Amino acid sequence: MGKRREGREAALQFLFSHDLNASVSEQEKSAFWELRRTSPSVRAFAQELIDGVSSATAEIDAQIAGALENFSIERLSGVERNILRIAVHEMTGAADIPPVVSINEAVEIAKRFGGTDSGRFVNGVLDRIHRELSSRE
Repeated sequence: MGKRREGREAALQFLFSHDLNASVSEQEKSAFWELRRTSPSVRAFAQELIDGVSSATAEIDAQIAGALENFSIERLSGVERNILRIAVHEMTGAADIPPVVSINEAVEIAKRFGGTDSGRFVNGVLDRIHRELSSRE
């Protein structure tokens, strides 16, 4: 597994476990990293994703909600919601990661951690968001 994939999975696990908390203490972050041992580079990438998603959750959720058809973001599973958040953060805030890579990574992680149709669902939502972002450029 690549370092970035491992970082995305660690970020997903952290965000999933803290999805309902508005803020997370430094002690909780430390406890997570004690349990989820990784290399410094993986941890740095994961922490970058966690911080990026955490600082812009409302904006990211608005983009996701706009791409959902007949569905609300609250009805998404915690896994799918946080996979989408990470991917949207990458697509809008990480110039060094092509959007297609973010989408593919999100789909693969959804297949691993989500339900039977999670990969297809995540792909559809992110494709809509990607088309919307591309039309703005």
